[in-house]
Amino acid sequence: MKKQGRFILMLLAFMMSMTAFAQQKTFSGTIVDVQGEPIIGATIAQKGTTNGAISDIDGNFTISVEPGATLVVSYIGYTTQEISARDNMRIVLSEDATTLDDVVVVGYGVQKKSVVTASIAKVSSEDLAGKAPVRVDNALKGLAAGVTVTSASGAPGAGSQIRVRGIGTINNSDPLYIVDGMPCETGIDNLNPNDIESIEVLKDAASGAIYGARAA
Repeated sequence: MKKQGRFILMLLAFMMSMTAFAQQKTFSGTIVDVQGEPIIGATIAQKGTTNGAISDIDGNFTISVEPGATLVVSYIGYTTQEISARDNMRIVLSEDATTLDDVVVVGYGVQKKSVVTASIAKVSSEDLAGKAPVRVDNALKGLAAGVTVTSASGAPGAGSQIRVRGIGTINNSDPLYIVDGMPCETGIDNLNPNDIESIEVLKDAASGAIYGARAA
């Protein structure tokens, strides 16, 4: 009798697990921005659980959840969305204007400025527009903390000398600039201020380490 009772309990447990498994379904989708470009590394998580996935280089992802489950889609600098799981999802994320200015490029991705421990001075397009500079290098005066900008010579059109942490910088070399997410090694004096979304000046070894000799 005891053996029969155990068998019934095991059978019920097996049937319950099979029912729960049968409710799971694999859904696929693509995450893009408002321009239709794929977003790499976006997080897709089932709300209230640890079940989740990450979008690949093409913005594609797959996740196994119950039909109709709530999915939370998030990416740094973009507005978080909640959607119901369905077939062939196409999720369009828009930039979050309230947090975009707090995002910095760190070479291997982007991070919120509040969690970055390296020393990075960031100047946004709004900062540039407010100063209306003729040259980008002059725009850094007073906008980037810890950055010293001096005229290289008195000649018309001459570039500026930019140093971090004072004019006694080791090797007397210019810092590495990240302009709109791309490292710029040739200087920024010839760039049009109106074409720039953001400039980041890497001011220490931690922020420039990922770029190797270019940031030395």
